[in-house]
Amino acid sequence: MTINQSVIVDLSTVAPLYERVRSVIPDVEWAVHAHYIAAIADLKKTRNAVILAHNYQTPEIFHCVADITGDSLALARQAVETDADVIVLAGVHFMAETAKLLNPEKVVLIPDERAGCSLAESITADDIRALRAKHPGVPVVTYVNTSAEVKAESDICCTSGNAVAVVESLGVDEVIFLPDEYLANYVAQQTDVRIIDWRGHCEVHERFTAAELEQYRADFDELTIIAHPECPPDVLDVADFVGSTAQMQSFVYDERPKRVLMVTECSMSDNVAAEVDDVEFIRPCNLCPHMKRITLANIEKALETLQPRVEIDPAVAEKARLAVERMLSIGRVHDARSVA
Repeated sequence: MTINQSVIVDLSTVAPLYERVRSVIPDVEWAVHAHYIAAIADLKKTRNAVILAHNYQTPEIFHCVADITGDSLALARQAVETDADVIVLAGVHFMAETAKLLNPEKVVLIPDERAGCSLAESITADDIRALRAKHPGVPVVTYVNTSAEVKAESDICCTSGNAVAVVESLGVDEVIFLPDEYLANYVAQQTDVRIIDWRGHCEVHERFTAAELEQYRADFDELTIIAHPECPPDVLDVADFVGSTAQMQSFVYDERPKRVLMVTECSMSDNVAAEVDDVEFIRPCNLCPHMKRITLANIEKALETLQPRVEIDPAVAEKARLAVERMLSIGRVHDARSVA
């Protein structure tokens, strides 16, 4: 990692930000991060840019350069409302595509095009067409963790936070629910609608096991386990609470458990811990290799060069946008939390 020393920035302007993350970022790391953070702040003003960061981003991104943070649904909602000319998506590629779908006239940047998703890669548009042929007339509900081409073949999208509401909004007896098998299983337990699923899995969440969590519970008194519904069913059975990343975050803020284990990508624990000093976080650290491709360095470079840009074929975008917009009209609003 190299720092562009030709850019003159005032590091004193970012000093207050370190107070937000001091508990999760050591001094020696901050010495490297500070230059990038100050440079990015200047570039955002120059470019009239906004940075959207998912809950799985590292604390120096999530707390120090992001303007809007949240889960996939929150980021999608806020992407519609921004008046910035440039959107930088600190997340993975399908999230940047969603931002582009909802802001076709804006420049949308993904700092590293390799930031993919195992779920998005688990299904194709051809797969959906084959499923429709096998189950004629059955509507397709597609998780937002998918490509624009897959969304375009779908009737409506959903997130983990509004999946049940989306399924029940259709008023039908059965739906095709894609591509996460474990989320589909969880939704099936919350509704009377018959769920036809697909065998896609998140490479982060599928690594957790019930035995692992039971051992943590044996090792730590008064431990509260909260899990993401992309986890295997036996993991969810062990958990005290199951919800989307936004719902997990709200649970910690509202309930203030003595000790908590967040069964999801481990940077999220750091981001919540930075704001909750009376809760002890037990961290079974499973990192998303794709989320970790986004760094302060490539965010700065993206703002300097306005590359890599997210582009979607207009014919695909038109149909995919409709599926996302249908989702946005349903369910409880998960407001993104803005960084002042």
